[in-house]
Amino acid sequence: MNEYRSVETKISKSLRLKRRPVAVKFLETPPNGVPKFEGAEPSGCSFWRIAAAGKTFYTVPADHYNCAIGSYTHNIPLLPERAKELEQTLSFMTDIGYIKLEEVPGIPQLAKMPGAVVYSPLGETPVDPDVVIFAAPAAQIMLLQEAAQRAGRAAQFPMLGRPTCMAIPAAMAKGAIISSGCIGNRVYTDLADGELYAIVSGRDVERIANELETIASANAKLHEYHRSRRQEISTQ
Repeated sequence: MNEYRSVETKISKSLRLKRRPVAVKFLETPPNGVPKFEGAEPSGCSFWRIAAAGKTFYTVPADHYNCAIGSYTHNIPLLPERAKELEQTLSFMTDIGYIKLEEVPGIPQLAKMPGAVVYSPLGETPVDPDVVIFAAPAAQIMLLQEAAQRAGRAAQFPMLGRPTCMAIPAAMAKGAIISSGCIGNRVYTDLADGELYAIVSGRDVERIANELETIASANAKLHEYHRSRRQEISTQ
């Protein structure tokens, strides 16, 4: 899918990305010609880190069982013998003051359980992605958000936080989402302290990429404009 290679190149050039954007696709059955993930990871967002490093692969529901919260947002029921893990995890999080139980019903979920999930760098995706995940410093995410607004594809949502993975179904349903991430995701993906996420619907990524050059150029000019005004006007 050469068009996604050019889209990744265009976005990475405009934003000077150090991490590759990750394409994610939810399927009913495993895809042909894509290797299956082998091994174990503690969370579904761990697969973002692996894909950003350059690997293309697919997972099955069992690969997501180790994260009860991620399984919930991906609409993947845990096996009967592990069904209590969600309740146990939520109990732990509420006990330490991390979350309130009344918040749980408002966490977005996928509409249905996937039979397989494909992860890859955007430019190498073997299928049209459902979402594309961008991880970058806040100033670069700002540009991406502004490009999404210019394209008319920004979700009318506040910045999302914990759990990070809920931004995937939210973006699929509403448009581009900005996420502050969560502590688990930051540990599992090596997201730096000053980095945020933008999660973009796959159907919108090319349209947003086409607006980025204009936004990046405008911001460069505004940087000089505001810098000059500060030097001229500020007394402190």
